[in-house]
Amino acid sequence: MNRILIIKLGALGDVVMATPLVEAIMRHHAGSAVTLLTTPPFAPLFGAWPGLAVHAVPRRGLANQLALVRWLRGQGFTRVYDLQANDRSGWWCALSGIAERVGNHPRWPYTLHPASAWRGQSHIYTRLCEVLAAAGVVVDASRPSLPADDATQARVDDWLAARAASDARLVLLHAGASPTRPGKRWPHFAALAARLRAAGFTLAWLGAEAERELNASLCTAGDLDATAAFDILALAELGRRACFAVTNDSGPMHVLSAAGIPVFGLFGPSDWRRNHALGQAERVIACVEVVPGYAGAASGDCLAALDAGAVWARLGAAGVLG
Repeated sequence: MNRILIIKLGALGDVVMATPLVEAIMRHHAGSAVTLLTTPPFAPLFGAWPGLAVHAVPRRGLANQLALVRWLRGQGFTRVYDLQANDRSGWWCALSGIAERVGNHPRWPYTLHPASAWRGQSHIYTRLCEVLAAAGVVVDASRPSLPADDATQARVDDWLAARAASDARLVLLHAGASPTRPGKRWPHFAALAARLRAAGFTLAWLGAEAERELNASLCTAGDLDATAAFDILALAELGRRACFAVTNDSGPMHVLSAAGIPVFGLFGPSDWRRNHALGQAERVIACVEVVPGYAGAASGDCLAALDAGAVWARLGAAGVLG
């Protein structure tokens, strides 16, 4: 039996976008033993996938790195798919002893790769589909896969019921962003929220523990504070109960795209063409395409100049406010 390894370590949005790629690899290698190498925060996303073994390792520490190389060399893998595509995972592939090494770069240590180099000229998901195509793997999905088990579905239902929101016209809002990228935060969520409340929507504010203070400042009576209330799979399930979501360019944007609802991602200092949520390109609201003076720019520090009225107009044009 062939033994297949997939490497995908992080970050959250990248792991979520990789889920259809993992599915495609598993289909291509039906009957083989497939293992995903990831990091501890993301192992639970794949814990219930039939036929997929998950090996979680810390990313840092020399002892951990040496132990990982020993593990790689001792597993008898016949092919590795490096979906992380950074220097660290490249060295792991080089030291793994695995004969077939599939990767993003047309150079050593990869034996199967696209013919041309990638320099950010396309969305990373598009590029990784090209990587898999170079190895004969066809990807036929364009939406992440984050299925919820019965217990997770029940937990989300109970959370909504406890807040008398089971039948609400729910809109999910994520006003935070990575602490290292404060420029990704759109500063006008309060003004947008006021319009949504007036239109009869119930608002749920999403975020991690670090965003509790921010969400507390935005929540008013009748809103739902969902700060740190859900794990990743439960957040996707909450999305399935919502009408739509408005988020900054962040991990929750990608998670909610798995719910099959409209997700309006607000983009400023990052290029939306390379980073938008899967299946949501037509719902991107990029300040460089709205704010005067940025025409033709891929990105810009212009989120503050993108007012709530412009976002509201986009929601109306998309037909989600009726």
